[in-house]
Formats: sequence, structure tokens, C-alpha cells
Amino acid sequence: MIVHNRRVVITGIGVISPLGLDKSSYWENLIGCKSGVAEISLFDASAFPTRIAAEVKGFDPARYIEKRKSIKVMMRDMQFAVAATKEAVADSGLDLAHLDPTRIGVIFGAGMISTDVEELSPAIAHSLDENGKFDMVRFGNEGIHQLFPLWLLKQLPNMLASHVAIAYNTQGPSNTITTGCSASAHAIGESFRVIGRGSTDLVITGGANSFITPLKLIRYLKLGVLSQRNDPPEKASCPFDAKRDGFVIGEGAGILILEEMEHARARGAHMYAEIVGYGSSVDIRSGPGGTVVPSSKSRAIKMALADAGVAPGDVRYICAHGNSIPFTDKIETLAIKEVWGDGAYSIPASSVKGNIGDLGPASGAIGLISTAMAIKNKMIPATMNYEEPDPECDLDYVTQPRSATVDCAVCNSFDYLGQNVSLVIKRAEPA
Repeated sequence: MIVHNRRVVITGIGVISPLGLDKSSYWENLIGCKSGVAEISLFDASAFPTRIAAEVKGFDPARYIEKRKSIKVMMRDMQFAVAATKEAVADSGLDLAHLDPTRIGVIFGAGMISTDVEELSPAIAHSLDENGKFDMVRFGNEGIHQLFPLWLLKQLPNMLASHVAIAYNTQGPSNTITTGCSASAHAIGESFRVIGRGSTDLVITGGANSFITPLKLIRYLKLGVLSQRNDPPEKASCPFDAKRDGFVIGEGAGILILEEMEHARARGAHMYAEIVGYGSSVDIRSGPGGTVVPSSKSRAIKMALADAGVAPGDVRYICAHGNSIPFTDKIETLAIKEVWGDGAYSIPASSVKGNIGDLGPASGAIGLISTAMAIKNKMIPATMNYEEPDPECDLDYVTQPRSATVDCAVCNSFDYLGQNVSLVIKRAEPA
């Protein structure tokens, strides 16, 4: 067990999601069993086998970003990160301008920044020879001049954290973690560690992602992991259901303000929950083409419980990764059974991806936000579209929002390639 004497609480939440542009809209629509999945509108996907996604609707970056010139060097992922951070900071009640900037960190989860095909097309068009073939010499002479001079700044995963650090003048620990779907959960876990060991008092953490683009759609179609159930769109993402055929691409951001407990108490802050445990593991054998080896995922859960000093029987809710890929949902179910044994059947579990699809690197943060709000509101969200039980996924997957007092919960974030994170959170003690 890693020793960390300082306790860490969640004091601010910011959400940009397919269900709404703030935490209240997100939660209301989540508990209302609304779906954010629809036909893709960000580009013409009519010729693609998959034509659906969970898009963020009505988002205007100018509402959140004061310097309009900055928007030009921000891809959609970065805009989401800055917007959700603004929401989280406001929710926390912090006045960051009057705090020591060296004691404020920014640790984000991010992924491969989506290249805009249309942005590259002028450079490619100027690089073709008389036969229509790409010519590297022409690209060097003519094509590169068609690219935006600061194009590189739109492609770096660390720019999400950089834009936030610039906006709030944070000068403390900074990191960007790129571990696929578990990236923002890793970021939250590392933030928990950084505060726990005294390196800082406050961390802006979480993740953002937007991969609803032609190239990303093609990549996942080639991997064979996307749902192709286009009609009706809202039924396509069905975690743990027997009919599931793959995940639905989503986009958005989940940002949390993590704060040392006494620091939060001193200013009378509202505390959503306390983070008490973090476990991480990796095993490529449980990735694509591998064998069914749930032990690496169960190891992450066990590590988090041990770190928290929590017995499996103390857990009252599991926020599952559950992304509707047949292989991964099955292996997560097996991992839960490895940890809880027969007791696994008595613990309610659910996945929010039936509502919002898979947000990639932002998934872990949205999952933990959903878990914290479940604790705060005494309500467990449902697993949408779990209609036809799968004999291999036979746990208590909540199918309708359920009233429950949850004092302790586990949130899983398991990447398709085998990088796993589990976080344990508890109801925060009153000040």
C-alpha cells in the first residue's frame, strides 16, 4: 500500500457532454435515461458502415474562451477541456487568481488529436503530380505552404493541459497521460497521489476528447469494434446486452477539481466525495486477439481497494467501464466476479456509455463524475439498453435509475488494449 497522509476530495465538477453542457443538464438527462446518440452531423457519414455517434450539441467555444485568437489553435478536444475547466472552477467556488499558482497543478488524460482531413486537403492537392499521385518534392515545395503556420499546436495531446494552465496561470505539477480509454482515470489517480504526498494542494484534472472524424471512424471500423446498428441510433450502445456489437463513438470532457481536504474545509467548500483508492495494471493478453484473462483487470480493482483500506463487501456501487464491445464487457464481468465472488451478484453496477457512447480518453473522468454524483444524489444511473440478458454478463446491471445510499463505490476504466484503472471513492465527511 502506498502511504499518503493527506486526504483528497472532489470540490468542483465540469461537464461538456452529449447529454448537456453542464453538470446539472448531464445528470438530469442521465437519470432521465436520455440518449445522446444520433446520426453524425459533424461530417457527411452517409457512405460509412457506421453513421452514428454521440455528439456534443450546441457548443460555442466563444462562450468559454475569451481570447478569440486562441480558438484558431484549438482543436475541438482542447476547446472542450477549457470549457469544462471553466465550469469546474466556477462550481468549486475557488478564486484561483488569489491562490499561490505554484500549488495548483494540471494533470489531464488525452489521446491522439484528430487530424482534420479538410484541413490537410489543400496541402495534398498542391502535392499531386500530373498523374494524380502524391509527390514528396511537390509537397516540400508547395504543399507545406498550404498548412496553417501553427498547425503543430493543434496536434499535440499536451495542449489540453497547456491551454488550461495558461488560462489560470497554474505553475504546479503538470502532466498529460495518454493511455487510451483509461487516460483520464490515470490522470485522476496521479492527481490523487500528487496531492496526497504534499506536492500541491489543488489539481485541475480529468480529460477531454473528440474523435468523431472520418479518420477516427475508419480506424475503429478497421479494428472491428464499432457498432453498425445505425437504426435506431439510441439503441446502438448497449453495455452487457446480448445484442451488443461494438461501441459508439462519443465526445466531450469531464473535469474535476481535486483538493486537499483541510484546504477545502478551511474555505468551507462543498465536497462531492473523497477519493480514497487508486489501482492500475496492464496486460496485453486481455486486449484484442488475446485470451480471456480478467486477472489484470481484477488486479487493478484489488489494488484500489487495498489502497483505500476497503473490503470488497463495503462497496455499494460499481460504475462499470462497460463500452458495449462483446469481448471487453465479458472480461469486465469476469474480473468483478474474481474480486467479489458470489457477492458480485448483490452489488449494483451500471455503465453510462449506453447514454453517451465511449468518450475515449475522457471516459474515466465522466465515469468518476457520474459516480460522485450518484453518491451525492443517492441515485444510481441506469445501464441503458440492457434489454436482452447475456448469460456471460449476468450481474445486477441496473436497468432503471435506482434510489440508493452509496457510501463507497468503485469506478472502473479499462482500455481496449489492456491498460486498466480502478478508483475508489467514499461519501465525504461533513466539515
